[in-house]
Amino acid sequence: QVTLVESGGGLAQAGGSLRLSCEAFGRTFINYNVAWFRQAPGQEREFVVAMDKSGSIVATLDSVKGRFTMSRNSALNTVFLQMNNLKPEDTAVYYCAATQQNIRRATPSLDDFRHWGQGTQVTVSS
Repeated sequence: QVTLVESGGGLAQAGGSLRLSCEAFGRTFINYNVAWFRQAPGQEREFVVAMDKSGSIVATLDSVKGRFTMSRNSALNTVFLQMNNLKPEDTAVYYCAATQQNIRRATPSLDDFRHWGQGTQVTVSS
């Protein structure tokens, strides 16, 4: 069983940057496909970006392309989400998710992931 713990959320101004971290406990990330999701108030949780076991990005939400970058540090057993040029519409709780199953959909869904972190709040002011 893997436990995921996110950190790094906070308040940023529009145009600013934040870096989220997701550390895995109990298992190593190289055995998992990992993704970031987010959920804005009153909205459904949506997919943001996913990385496969090899560390390759397999899918990215169109609205964050060119602004958000997902990476992994295997030595730290941590994945990161670097968020640049933040916009107020990026305000949400961001969740890290992991699965050992292959990601087959072009846009991964919540059902594709078994393990979830507790989430970290990102608030972007205009």
